[in-house]
Formats: sequence, C-alpha cells, structure tokens
Amino acid sequence: MSTVYLNGDYLPMQEARISPMDRGFLFGDGIYEVVPSYDGALVGFAPHMRRMQDGLDALEIDLRIDEGEWRAIATQLIARNGGGNLAIYFHVSRGADATRDHAYPLDIRPTIYAFAYTIAPSPPADKTTVKTFTVATAEDLRWKRCNIKSTALLGNVMHYQQGQASGNSETILYNAAGEITEAAACNVFVVKDGRVATPPLDHQKLPGITRYMLLEILRRDGSIPVEERVVTLDELRGADEVWLSSSSKDVAPVVAVDGAAVGDGQVGDVWLAAQTLYAAHKFDF
Repeated sequence: MSTVYLNGDYLPMQEARISPMDRGFLFGDGIYEVVPSYDGALVGFAPHMRRMQDGLDALEIDLRIDEGEWRAIATQLIARNGGGNLAIYFHVSRGADATRDHAYPLDIRPTIYAFAYTIAPSPPADKTTVKTFTVATAEDLRWKRCNIKSTALLGNVMHYQQGQASGNSETILYNAAGEITEAAACNVFVVKDGRVATPPLDHQKLPGITRYMLLEILRRDGSIPVEERVVTLDELRGADEVWLSSSSKDVAPVVAVDGAAVGDGQVGDVWLAAQTLYAAHKFDF
C-alpha cells in the first residue's frame, strides 16, 4: 500500500514524517483502531469509532472528529490504495512537544495517522477450509488498563511472542485467580454442551468489536445460548470448543491448548453455526 493519511494530507508512505519528540514514539501515548473492509464495505465502523473516542477520552487527548470525518478518511484510503480486502489502521497520539516530560503537555496538537494494508478475504464458514489455531496459556502480566486500546502494546507483544516461540498461533491469558482474561491479540470464547461463554468486560480486557458484534448477533438470533461470565483456566482446558475473535479473524476455531486437543481436535459444529451467522450479519453494524 502506498498512500497514507497524516494530519490532513494524503501522501506516499515513504514521505510521511513525524517528529521524534512525538509522545506516541516516546511514550506510546496514543490510541489506535483497525477496521477491516471487504471490497469497500467497512465492518463495524461505528462501534470502532466509538471505542476510539472512549480511548481518547480516557487518555484526555482533546480530539473531536465525528464518525463521518473518520469514514471519509477510510473511504479515501481504500480508493487511493486500489480497493479489495483492506484493513484501515487509525492512530492518534497526543502529539509532539519541545521537551520530554511524563506529564501531559498543554496546547499541543494530536498527531493523526492512518494507512491501509491488504488482508485475507473474509473468513469462510466452512470447516474444511477455515484457518485453525493452536494456543499456549500464560499468566497475564500486562498493565491494569487493558480496556484502553493504547498504542503501548509491549505487554501484548511479549505475550504474543510467547505463543509464537512455543510453536503456537496465540497465547490465552489468565489472571492470578485462574480466570481467563483474553488472548494477546484476541478475545476468547468457550463452548461446553452447546452453550457459549465469554469473560465479562472489565479493566483486564479490551472490549473487542468482533466480540461485541458476535454477542449481539447470537442474542438476536437466539439459536445458540450465550453468556458473559467468569471463565476459568480449567474450563478452557475442558471445553468442547474454544474460539478467538478479532477484526482480522472473525470467529476463529482453536483446536489445541498447550498441546492438548480441544474436544475431539476438530472444528466444532457450534463454531460453524456461529461463524455462519456472523458472516451473514457483520456488515449490519
């Protein structure tokens, strides 16, 4: 992808420049979102933008851009980068100051950056072709404000690398009480006896947009029982099915946890029903 957006301008990526004094660079002092699009159709755009504004408010970054303005940027980036299957990455940092100081500086302008990159086609609701995942587990060692989608992702990156280093696709995290929080880059669902459960939102978890949309879709349809409740590590290991959810994965089936098969080690029927519903309705939001 060659064209990016930076502070009001569209320009070639190789010409985009920010100050080395930008607080996003120095402190990870910023918020980001990633919105998938398929042939120009954006998925979950409104809830993504609501979450971004929530994050900006939590960090006290004074920026008010309405959904229509963000959508116009996304539409331009899709058009200028050739369309197809693209993710739009939005990044807002507090901006650049003359000095490096932990305290929030006054009267600086936020840095707004966005770019597009190619993603795979919309994941299929097909047991024979869907990409499956294996995961490791680890105690969650990140900070206590994981509900904020901060650009300061080192904790997530290190946990994700744990999974990669052990030959897995992801790492599912649990707290000191043995309760599942989320994965390094995804939310987590478990299925037992046909019932779906996902951990309730709090400061330990990012309020995932795919998670939100999937819950709404399942509840509206009513054919698959679903609940938000505490899920333990033991429940994860004894589940019939385990899923990961994210904007890039939709609802992704996990077939092994810490080297042990989930259920019979195959993609499950409840996953198939859920992904079929999600694929049919994900453009409704």
